[in-house]
Amino acid sequence: MIQVDQKNEAILLPIYGSMVPFHVATVKSVSSQQDSNRSSYIRIIFNVPGTSFTPHDANSLKFQGSIYLKEVSFRSKDSRHIIEVVQQIKTLRRQVNSRESERAERATLVTQERLQLASAKFKPIKLHDLWIRPPFGGRGRKLTGSLEAHTNGFRYSTSRADERVDLMFANIKHAFFQPAEREMITLVHFHLHNHIMVGNKKTKDVQFYIEVMDIVQTLGGGKRSAYDPDEIEEEQRERDRKNKINTEFHNFVNRVNDLWGQPQFKPLDLEFDQPMRELGFNGVPHKASAFIVPTSNCLVELIEIPFVVITLSEIEIVNLERVGLGQKNFDMTIVFKDFKRDVLRIDSIPSTSLDGIKEWLNTTDLKYYESRLNLNWRPILKTITDDPEKFIEDGGWEFLNMEVSDSESENSEESDQGYVPSDVQSESASEDEDDDSESLVESEDDAEEDSDEDSDQDRGKTWEELEREASTADREKGNDSDSEEERKRRKLKAFGKARAPEKRNPPEAFQRGPN
Repeated sequence: MIQVDQKNEAILLPIYGSMVPFHVATVKSVSSQQDSNRSSYIRIIFNVPGTSFTPHDANSLKFQGSIYLKEVSFRSKDSRHIIEVVQQIKTLRRQVNSRESERAERATLVTQERLQLASAKFKPIKLHDLWIRPPFGGRGRKLTGSLEAHTNGFRYSTSRADERVDLMFANIKHAFFQPAEREMITLVHFHLHNHIMVGNKKTKDVQFYIEVMDIVQTLGGGKRSAYDPDEIEEEQRERDRKNKINTEFHNFVNRVNDLWGQPQFKPLDLEFDQPMRELGFNGVPHKASAFIVPTSNCLVELIEIPFVVITLSEIEIVNLERVGLGQKNFDMTIVFKDFKRDVLRIDSIPSTSLDGIKEWLNTTDLKYYESRLNLNWRPILKTITDDPEKFIEDGGWEFLNMEVSDSESENSEESDQGYVPSDVQSESASEDEDDDSESLVESEDDAEEDSDEDSDQDRGKTWEELEREASTADREKGNDSDSEEERKRRKLKAFGKARAPEKRNPPEAFQRGPN
């Protein structure tokens, strides 16, 4: 029987009558199947050095002459036991892999100072019933917690002992407070200098929020009237709840700002920043559309995950792409001063927001350019980092200036039209001479054709044509000389010839019969 040792994280396999242990980290995959004879099979594949997608660890390099077990299969009549073993192995592998990945991520973290709790004389500043993003791991029910401001940092904790996060004031880069206006949540957000662990997740952004409106599902499906007293009361209750939550957050933010105003925190230059909704615009920074809002020091999007927090002082230039007539949307590309950092693209921004974005960029003294096409920025940044001096000598970012490029193209076209090489002039002159000679030849041909026609007319007419003309002339002359009486006589004569002869009766001699 195959056994799973949860304590030692090992699998015990029966091989030649002995139980041989294998650590669960050596298992690559495990599966089971059942045949028609009601026999169940379990198949275990191990990680073997030298195969694809299997890294060489220190032990495999140390014992290169060792023989490794690649795969084992067992058959059993107890299908229920096989299914349980497979489930236990998969669960144990998941736990071990999660722990190892968390350990590897924690090894890269910057060491933080320890949190100094507030003394009993001074009660810490608190906010209750908060949710956290990113959430803690685990499959249990999520719980709300409280956020407390202590001597040198914040602490968020729930009723569970293992769900606790400490944020040091020295590690906070930006702090934001966004009340619920058109959103469903009121939040405080902290963007950090260095990563911290929230549960088993490594993050630079930590957010605490409260839902100001409860998700209500109306049963029955009927449409309620706008003047329904219950509906009006419910809306008023939601407004009161939203105002109460916003007021609590305002008080918390103001008290923390007063704490950060003390002399020992002056070098940190910390203060809660609030987004300016009137300057916001819609766009797609990652995969979903979001409402992106500027603040005094940043450009943020704090509702959809992953969050967007861009420090304005770290921006080198902004390039507005696909800008032109007839375009409903355009894109914004943000290039950072650290050229080794990938650019950030915000796609599908409505063209109606273009003027507002330009005005905001001008007020923040950020240099921006416009282009009609999307650019491939990775090779551009690589070229800059490879030879920055040549990039500066070539004019820097002026290759993005659409107005300069258009004026240069117009000047080049005008210069091309104004300058004509001597070879081209000689060719044009020869072509003109050829045209003149061709016209002369054509005129000579036309003259020959005209002379041929004249000679044909001078040759005279044939005898038949002359006789025909004479007869017609005599006929016309005769008609004119005849008098009216002769014309009448001629008509009567013609009429008499045209009439049919009348029938006459035979003589009487022929009418009589024989006697």
